[in-house]
Amino acid sequence: MTSTSPQYRFVSAAKLPTRKGEFTIHGFVEEGGTEHVALSYGSWQPDDVVPIRIHSECLTGDALFSTRCDCGFQLERAMENIVERGYGVLLYLRQEGRGIGLINKIRAYHLQDNGMDTVEANEHLGFDADMRTYDMCKVMLDTLKVKNVELMTNNPRKTAALEALGINVVARKPIDHGVTKDNKHYIRTKTEKLGHAFDPHVLGD
Repeated sequence: MTSTSPQYRFVSAAKLPTRKGEFTIHGFVEEGGTEHVALSYGSWQPDDVVPIRIHSECLTGDALFSTRCDCGFQLERAMENIVERGYGVLLYLRQEGRGIGLINKIRAYHLQDNGMDTVEANEHLGFDADMRTYDMCKVMLDTLKVKNVELMTNNPRKTAALEALGINVVARKPIDHGVTKDNKHYIRTKTEKLGHAFDPHVLGD
């Protein structure tokens, strides 16, 4: 199982037992050295519709259990959903802080602590509100023989990005999970300024 492009290439795969189930972890590297992984679970045929999640790295939420974002909660729920379905893929992309990096995310957090929202903070630091790209998803999904997907996301930009890459997004499955008192304002900002499709009832409206 190999797949390459001028920017991204598949390197290796191995078993990955987790608290959610036994996945296979697939390693990819892009030109410049940034590393990404895909977690696959179960098996499928090339024409099957495969449930997937595109998850951007969030050290604070995924590994340090922060409640000021919903990232860690969504990562956990996505893995659970995949195991419940019996098959699926999680693409884990190294794009911390919507692409601005960990240290700049901490700077943005400081600005948020002093009254800015997440979009204003990124822009104050000289970045776009969302710097992420998704080109690597095509190589990752091609490597895993996935061309039709049910995408777990609240972010319409991810749907559009996959479709632009030639991936058939058959359906979008909301992943409204992990709303806390600490992140409601953050999620409202993503909904109002970045177009994320959260159910208003989840936010208490």
